[in-house]
Amino acid sequence: MAEAQLRGIQDEFTCSVCLDTLTDPVTIPCGHNFCLKCLTDCWDQSQLFSCPQCRHTFNTRPELNRNTLLNEVIKKFKRPRLSSHTPQSFAGPGDVKCDACTGMKFRAVKSCLTCMASFCQTHLQPHYEIAAWKGHKLTDPDRNLKEKLCEKHQKSLEMFCKTDETCICMMCGMTEHNSHEKVELEMEREGKQKQLGTTLREIRKRLEEKEKKLKETRRTVEEMKISVKQKMEEHDKSFTDLIRCIEGAHKKLTEKIREQEKRNVEKAEGVMEQLAREIKELKRKDAELKELSETKDHLHFLQTFSSCCVLPADGDSFSFTVTADFSSEDLLKELSGLKKSLQNISQWDILTWTPAGLEAPIFTLRPPEPQSRHEFLQYFCPLTLDINTAHRDLRLSEGNKKVTCEGTKAEYPDHPDRFDYRCQVLCKEVLTGTRCYWEVESSGDFMMIGVTYKGLGRKGKGRECILGYNDKSWSLLCSHSQYFVRHNNKRTVISAPYSPRIGVYLDWPAGSLSFYSVSRTMTLLHRFNTSFTEPLYPGFGFYLSLNSSVTISHLTPSDH
Repeated sequence: MAEAQLRGIQDEFTCSVCLDTLTDPVTIPCGHNFCLKCLTDCWDQSQLFSCPQCRHTFNTRPELNRNTLLNEVIKKFKRPRLSSHTPQSFAGPGDVKCDACTGMKFRAVKSCLTCMASFCQTHLQPHYEIAAWKGHKLTDPDRNLKEKLCEKHQKSLEMFCKTDETCICMMCGMTEHNSHEKVELEMEREGKQKQLGTTLREIRKRLEEKEKKLKETRRTVEEMKISVKQKMEEHDKSFTDLIRCIEGAHKKLTEKIREQEKRNVEKAEGVMEQLAREIKELKRKDAELKELSETKDHLHFLQTFSSCCVLPADGDSFSFTVTADFSSEDLLKELSGLKKSLQNISQWDILTWTPAGLEAPIFTLRPPEPQSRHEFLQYFCPLTLDINTAHRDLRLSEGNKKVTCEGTKAEYPDHPDRFDYRCQVLCKEVLTGTRCYWEVESSGDFMMIGVTYKGLGRKGKGRECILGYNDKSWSLLCSHSQYFVRHNNKRTVISAPYSPRIGVYLDWPAGSLSFYSVSRTMTLLHRFNTSFTEPLYPGFGFYLSLNSSVTISHLTPSDH
């Protein structure tokens, strides 16, 4: 009854300055009560000393003394108690049960880390009233209290052993962990919290990158569809006047472009699905780590930190870009020529080149692959060796059409393009965006014939300087009457009859580089299918092969 009356006059315990429950209450001569700090601050800012509530003025500043009796009443008023107006409920399936209840157990409202037990409101009350229990550490209800006990000593886990990376009790700290580095749980939590923050930032960075890539992929797919549509409309217009003659070629072009578009859309959708899965996993991990970061349970944090704070495996990142070069110049040139060539055009192939790394294709029409040497010679490209790239053991002759490995140093001036360790030389000509054919005559035990981007290394003996041993070059190796091909240091043995004359056919738009053994017939040795992204330079190399030579043949379309 007295408690009910006490709670009914709670307004009397409110400071009229801060409008909160009185803290360190003081009573002034007019009888009103205020927080000591509130009234002190009020009077410190004014030369007039008056009651903030009734405005009664004092001639001199009254001495302020704490009202001890009122302070005790307020403490009792603030103390949590079981209220008849707050009915307790029995523990449900997901609730923590009171360990002190018998029979039907009430739902626990607090867990005591000192008692290692959980209590309902009724059984918790002694922790507020009994002096010996007031120092116990109370937390929100925890169903995993047993995990907070040392299995060996059945004592509360209160310390962290940095040497063994584990939580220990006081007994452990004085026995088997006595010489180890030990800290309080809160201190170790601070360090791990910083590490967790770093992991969270990395996850969010990855998440941002994946979402950006997903957005870019979607945009690229739309651009590809628009580009395909535009090119289709151009072809439709070009074929209108000659529809009867080129109906077959038009149909073939349409079907293959649509087929290629469908394949690449499916590939793009696969990329997007993978990105979506990775984004979902990163978001889940982000939420899990955020929840762990915000938990107040240091022990739970440290026990689950190692298993939770592991970044999910980062899947292979793909890109999907579109090249807007749906070139049809070859077709348009043929259509402007004689009508009799239309029958041949209808047999042309649609190039379906997909660059490495899941990119959108380049669609272009091209004549069929040459079959006879005469057809290859239609694309003959004259080449000249670049003396500024030649290693000093190589001698150029015959108008820089022949290179010989002599082993005696030539007096070539220094040049940034010169090979200083590898016996190699490149040609002056830059090959890009077209079809080219050339032939060479070789003699000796070991020669390399190939093409390379300009970025091939020139200084030193590393793989980045050798034709075919890196991702910037492709080569055919002739050694002891055998053939090998290399690209990006991948070696493939070629089984074919040896011939000193080698033909090289480059279809740059198609991403095709073919090596042929040339005798009375053309024998394909190997064809690289790739996607060229830079201009190419023909090149030649030697290895411990003195007096070996390569000569670039002078050819014309009539040489057959």
